[in-house]
Amino acid sequence: MNNISNPLLGNYGLPHFDRIQASHAQPAVDAVLAECEALLLKLEENPGTTWDSLLAPLEEIRRKIHSTWGPIQHLIGVKNSQDLREAYQASMPKMVSFSLRLSQSKPIFQALKALRDAKDFDQLPSAKQRVISSSLLQAKLSGIELEGPAQERFNAISQEMSQLQTSYSNNVLDSSKEFEHVISEAKALKGIPANYLEMWSGNYLLRHPESKSTPDEGPWSITLDMPSYLPFMKYCADRGLREKLYRAYVTRASSGNFDNSPNIYKILELRTEQAKLLGYGSYAELSLATKMAGNVEAVDKLLGDLANASTQKAQDEIKELNAFANKSGLTGKIQNWDTQFYLEKMREEKFDFSDDELRPYFPLPRVLEGLFKLLNQLFSIQVVESPTRVEKWNNDVLYYDVLDEKSEKIAGFYLDPYARPGEKRGGAWMDTCLDRGNFQGKKVYPIAYLVCNGTPPVGETPSLLSFDEVETLFHEFGHGLQHMLTKVDVLEASGINGIEWDAVELPSQFMENWCYQKNVVKSLTKHIHTGASLPDDLFEKISKAKTFNAANFMVRQLHFAMTDIELHHRFKPESGEKVEGLNRRISSKVAAMQPIEEDRFLCAFEHIFSGGYSAGYYSYKWAEVLSADAFERFEEEGLDEQNIARVGANFRDTVLALGGSQHPMDVFVKFRGRKPDPTALLKHNDLR
Repeated sequence: MNNISNPLLGNYGLPHFDRIQASHAQPAVDAVLAECEALLLKLEENPGTTWDSLLAPLEEIRRKIHSTWGPIQHLIGVKNSQDLREAYQASMPKMVSFSLRLSQSKPIFQALKALRDAKDFDQLPSAKQRVISSSLLQAKLSGIELEGPAQERFNAISQEMSQLQTSYSNNVLDSSKEFEHVISEAKALKGIPANYLEMWSGNYLLRHPESKSTPDEGPWSITLDMPSYLPFMKYCADRGLREKLYRAYVTRASSGNFDNSPNIYKILELRTEQAKLLGYGSYAELSLATKMAGNVEAVDKLLGDLANASTQKAQDEIKELNAFANKSGLTGKIQNWDTQFYLEKMREEKFDFSDDELRPYFPLPRVLEGLFKLLNQLFSIQVVESPTRVEKWNNDVLYYDVLDEKSEKIAGFYLDPYARPGEKRGGAWMDTCLDRGNFQGKKVYPIAYLVCNGTPPVGETPSLLSFDEVETLFHEFGHGLQHMLTKVDVLEASGINGIEWDAVELPSQFMENWCYQKNVVKSLTKHIHTGASLPDDLFEKISKAKTFNAANFMVRQLHFAMTDIELHHRFKPESGEKVEGLNRRISSKVAAMQPIEEDRFLCAFEHIFSGGYSAGYYSYKWAEVLSADAFERFEEEGLDEQNIARVGANFRDTVLALGGSQHPMDVFVKFRGRKPDPTALLKHNDLR
């Protein structure tokens, strides 16, 4: 089979997810790489010195590659299987080789330099200037200026890294999948809301299809997937069981066949070696060469300033929580497996509502209806279910078209809303299916993948989202909007492409703010039994609880970000320090609750070891400064319908439309009228 005679992979359009099989992957990859190698050879013979002669053919190659490799990568995340994993791992070295071949092409590099040095370079649109400049930088960071053994070593590292990162991610998935705690006695789950008992009963039936289980009588299966694990830690009164689950969670992928410890050290070693081959002192310096922050000192300053504003308050919050727990019957000092349980109880007492009390108000269909209404008010777009059948990878996946103010289609997206333990990785993310632009004479609409791991429906009950899951949905939609509402047709600067990594979270974190606006929340809610929207008094309680434990949430993120930078900039294995020791050293500086001795959370920290956040986890806080300040403009100018439409249009025309065509600081100033100020972030977190 090849991808020409059987175009299930490699066709340019929406992938044929109903019919793609693992066996299709390797032949399709081989075919597209052969085709693109021929195109590259032809281009290298005569690259020319114009955009159309050089960059347009390069874009065609990249689009062809993505049309084949993109769906395979996506399926690895949402429908993982042993067959697909083997096909993916077999194809990965070929993909890495071609990527290096493309980025290390001397004729292409010389032609790019000629384009940049041409007299009329300044006359090109900003998007094209940025793409040419960033392409040259990326070529340098891909080792193009290395010679002989140095380049051979660089390429060997790149190949090894791709395999290590895949292995790391698989270990996290497999170790989480392997764990199961079965509870057979109802008294162990006394007082836990019924919807979780339904979910855990359903989990048991999925894992033991030949057995029986009911929500009332069990057995119940508790797993380490977040929709299963977190409610257990919040509501289970059995401290011993909480401790068991907690220890399992913080030691994922740290022993046996799934031990990621060797992968961590090897990944850090290879990243450092690769950075030094390129002339950088550390991998963090290499990473920051392409980011808005620019250097480690700027990152250290931001994280340090935020730590100074939040560390003492975090300590005070834990003291208050410990006193509450002691008053509630706990003897002695609160432990890590107690915090979620007593935080939930304390929040219920302090603000007079429980997280579970909110769920019936947030059925997914109603949340989507309210979200789409907000998007219409803010950005003059309509989101409608596609009238044509679209092939999907799972029956729960939804597909929508995005229409402009003239009701003309401008984009589309898949929404995969629920957790599927065992085949779908944890967390939530947005990825690109198709990028806006032109391909083979046809206009291409941007299409996004929006993936969450929300609470699935149970029986006849629809998916009832927690408030955190609602915020996560809004977050991922922010990423999706920047991809879908771009007005840039140049591939490498369209949507989120070309945006410095530490600015890419701006629209996602910005969207979360709308979850705390009363009229928005009213439109998101409809009680599944009464049909009522969220009562005003309950909304006021949610608003007051927004900054509950905010300092501890802040220092938790600072701990992760500081650990990431320390590992990639100052960590010296030869000193004898272990990564776990480094993690505890950083934690002791900022966190109010310290990791237990057995904690191995770095073994499951996919963001920095197998995701895109290596030496970049600080980006969440960097972008949060931008997003809080951006939302403050809406607050300053008024949150009535007329003003949010006016300011929203400006946000769409700058932050969402310009993509990577301009530097993110310039884009921010176009919207805000000045450079960002961290005051809004501290104020939103009640830290000043």
